[in-house]
Amino acid sequence: MQELAPVTLEELVADSALLTRVDRKYVLPADALTGLIAALPPGTRRLTIDGRDDFGYRSVYLDTPELDAFHAAAGRRRRRYKVRTRSYLDSGGCWLEVKTRGPRGRTVKCRREHPDPGSVGAGLPFVRAALSDAGIPQPARLDLAPVLVTAYRRSTLHLPDGSRATLDTELCWSAPGGGPRVALPGRLIVETKSEHGAGALDRVLWRAGHRPERISKYATGLLLLHPDLTGRPWRRTLRRALTPGDTPCAARSAH
Repeated sequence: MQELAPVTLEELVADSALLTRVDRKYVLPADALTGLIAALPPGTRRLTIDGRDDFGYRSVYLDTPELDAFHAAAGRRRRRYKVRTRSYLDSGGCWLEVKTRGPRGRTVKCRREHPDPGSVGAGLPFVRAALSDAGIPQPARLDLAPVLVTAYRRSTLHLPDGSRATLDTELCWSAPGGGPRVALPGRLIVETKSEHGAGALDRVLWRAGHRPERISKYATGLLLLHPDLTGRPWRRTLRRALTPGDTPCAARSAH
């Protein structure tokens, strides 16, 4: 990654915020990273903050007791959503995020700063407003509680066509408050984000023979920790691309 020119967070947000976008995810062997970086188009830059280009993330996914958000995604309902808190372990700060599906399958993300990474707390009116704006029905009482924690390392690329990509490694899923943990060693999850259709990195990946996978950190994590759940859209990905390991992840998920 060091051979790529840096881009600041301010520049990245100004040029490529992409809160409404087309997302694609790919699961690659971790050792494919060197070839992937070498094939990037000229002008690709890496997000750098205080000299770092690799950052720790921790997300806490919130759902109802009936796992309404999970089952809406499993049933491929058009009006589905995710609610999570996201903590930036190296730079600090926590955000409450709501992701919904917009027209033509676009991902729409609403976010705001949030003081409590483990609870929706005072952010519930914000969540309700985001769901209402997306046309998603919600019960009179919306009980959201932590159901899954993910931790991973992330690098971010800014492509010359205005698209972005994230590269996630050391992915670990765990139950809130301790309990079962599942790590994913030896895998690199690439997510491309573009305003219209395929971005520059999608084409690089396609030329190398990689194709998008149906993977959701939330849904696949729940299935790995709770194999009794029904989640057909992700079973193929679990069989083909995800081979969980026993790498300890307590240190990363405990921050």
